[in-house]
Amino acid sequence: MRLAHLHLPSTTPFARVSAIQQALTTRFLTHKKLSSPGSISSQETLQPCANDLAKKATPPPPDPTIITFSPNPVYTTGRRDLPPSNTTCSQPPDLKNLSLPSALEPIRSILSLGPDGQPPRAEYHPTLRGGQTTYHGPGQMVAYTILDLKRLGLTPRCHIRVLENSVIDLLKRYGVNGFVTEDPGVWVSKNSNSSGSGSTNSAARKITAVGVHLRRNISSFGIGLNVTEEPMWFFKQIVACGLEGKEATSLEGVGVTGVSVDEVAQGFVEGFVSRVNADFTCGEGASGEKIKEVYMVNEEDLLREVNY
Repeated sequence: MRLAHLHLPSTTPFARVSAIQQALTTRFLTHKKLSSPGSISSQETLQPCANDLAKKATPPPPDPTIITFSPNPVYTTGRRDLPPSNTTCSQPPDLKNLSLPSALEPIRSILSLGPDGQPPRAEYHPTLRGGQTTYHGPGQMVAYTILDLKRLGLTPRCHIRVLENSVIDLLKRYGVNGFVTEDPGVWVSKNSNSSGSGSTNSAARKITAVGVHLRRNISSFGIGLNVTEEPMWFFKQIVACGLEGKEATSLEGVGVTGVSVDEVAQGFVEGFVSRVNADFTCGEGASGEKIKEVYMVNEEDLLREVNY
């Protein structure tokens, strides 16, 4: 199996990435529908000519894809924080008439046009991922994983574990000890380093948010890892992920400087592939397909493939 990596090196509108992700998930779901028992294209007992036609009608499964990027400043809500009036996640909301989640109501001014028509400091987008309200923006590496979990041999819980462990492995490269707690995401201690245990939750600060969406075992969304301190002001305006009294931090915040989002994106993808192959596709009793190759793809080619 090959894995496609789309990296968007410049700050990218969140709506643009959402549209790419939606196109990819739709392709996965369409293929799954065509291949499912009961569909004409999947029936093995057809007459020879009809069976040949079915094979032509059913394309090969899409390659799993990871999109890495830094969006423009944006607050997003997951399903747990979606007010009833937010009936769509596909278009930027009209803030004048929209009820915001409680975490964002106090900062409506940040999300609205200024008195002289200045653009808002951040956008707001409701999403279908799990979890509550968080922030994404410049200085953060966001990775969306669009995958068929069954093809990789992953359960939903294992998928989350792979995302978390991929981040923890990446942090180790920079001498930072990451860990998980009873709260979602990946955390570091206030003075985190590889020589200490780093698992004292009293001083834990969140360095990576994790939130996914699943439909018919097709995953979307993923993680947001803070690389620089640039996102910190925006985090301080909200109770991120509904965790009162918990602080966010970044690689820069724990002393790792001079690291680019591009470098972190590449490292995360490498770590993700290593984790999937080591834990779920190569061991005794493994049921998933091994990822044998990672290839870079640009947005135009990826969308052209989607419109097969």
